[in-house]
Amino acid sequence: MTVPTGNDYVVRAIRADDWKKVKQLRLDALRDRIAHLAFLETYENAAARPDSFWQDRAVGSGVGSTTSQQFVAEAPGGTWAGSVTVLMEEAGTKDWAGYPIERRQGHMVGVFVRPAHRGNGLVDALFEAGVAWAWEQRAERVRLFVHEDNARAQAAYRKLGFGPSGRVVPFTKDETQNELEFVLEPPV
Repeated sequence: MTVPTGNDYVVRAIRADDWKKVKQLRLDALRDRIAHLAFLETYENAAARPDSFWQDRAVGSGVGSTTSQQFVAEAPGGTWAGSVTVLMEEAGTKDWAGYPIERRQGHMVGVFVRPAHRGNGLVDALFEAGVAWAWEQRAERVRLFVHEDNARAQAAYRKLGFGPSGRVVPFTKDETQNELEFVLEPPV
């Protein structure tokens, strides 16, 4: 799926040969000033991973996968401006926090837009592609988790149609803080 955004960006699913850019974008995201609120992984842990990890990640979340898909926004010249990954979760399994998954759903993770590309609707285009893919995979809803103190992200997700489900889980890096589940139901 390739989607022109109208802002000279192209949103597309990653390919296996994109692994070096997958790695670089993730490392850049983990250096962002709000990474401590947005990501469960640290820069140090990600930087220490071997190239084979990033190669496997690009294959597992690339074009043709039915279990996860990473979408990137390419700026003119090929620079990756941002990305989002959608993981498919199956009913009858447990999620990352140990809660039962009650229905097939897409789980949006790894949302990142480089600071120079924020505020121009790029996150909307990334989510449009990710949510469309989740519906194509027969998701019964799409969800994400957002840190309770990340007001900017919460506002962006509300604008995209996501709303709080009421589920609150402890933030794994600091159990005195919480992650809020936001959900999007399928179009009627």
